[in-house]
Amino acid sequence: MKVLIVEDERPASQKLIRLLEEIEPGIIILDVVSSIAGAINWLEINRQPDLIFMDIQLEDGICFEIFEKCSIKTPVIFTTAYDEYPLKAFKVNSVDYLLKPVVLDELRNAINKFREVHDLKADNGKIESILSQLQPKKKERFLVRIGEHYRSIPVSDINCFFIKGKCSFMNVNEGRIYAIDYSLDKTEQMIDEGMFFRVNRNIIVNFASIRDIIAYSSNRLKIILDNWKEEDEIIVSRERVNEFKKWIDR
Repeated sequence: MKVLIVEDERPASQKLIRLLEEIEPGIIILDVVSSIAGAINWLEINRQPDLIFMDIQLEDGICFEIFEKCSIKTPVIFTTAYDEYPLKAFKVNSVDYLLKPVVLDELRNAINKFREVHDLKADNGKIESILSQLQPKKKERFLVRIGEHYRSIPVSDINCFFIKGKCSFMNVNEGRIYAIDYSLDKTEQMIDEGMFFRVNRNIIVNFASIRDIIAYSSNRLKIILDNWKEEDEIIVSRERVNEFKKWIDR
């Protein structure tokens, strides 16, 4: 654990260091600064520590000025001889509020509270990482058959996916059409939702291929798509218009 101490009374900082080393033998005291100006300067040029111990009344003012001038994400345990600031303290990253003289048991409890919060955040980070790995990978290309040959089509070359009859197809590059082996529902799950949007039941369009968007009847929208040679107009269904606008305007 790497700790910064903000304390203007040398005996108090020395005692705090002694107690911390008794509770956490492997603790690293990065520095002891004695003023608001010193703390701001330290935080601007150094990586933030794991935990900050901070006296409230310092030699050049009240420590809350530090939070007004620095973005502090590190948890803070306040140490003070005064009991008038607890509410304000708990609005700025406070883990605990210890009255001087700091005693061993209260300091240990404060460290344990920090550990609980710190470990919880670490566990949440691990969970998020695991969940992201479990998310199905988005397809980067589709394999299509052309007679006796196969071709791999990058998704960036696909203008849209659409249904015709009971089959699914994709429109590629200069308007070439290839059948695909997936339903439109399945295809929608496999592709990047930032790149593609399903405008109605029958078609999914690529953002990069949209040439124009035109106001249409009943508050709907009409899309002009590059290389779309089919006879059917591409209309954003009424129930998807708001979501489509948000997707376009992100």
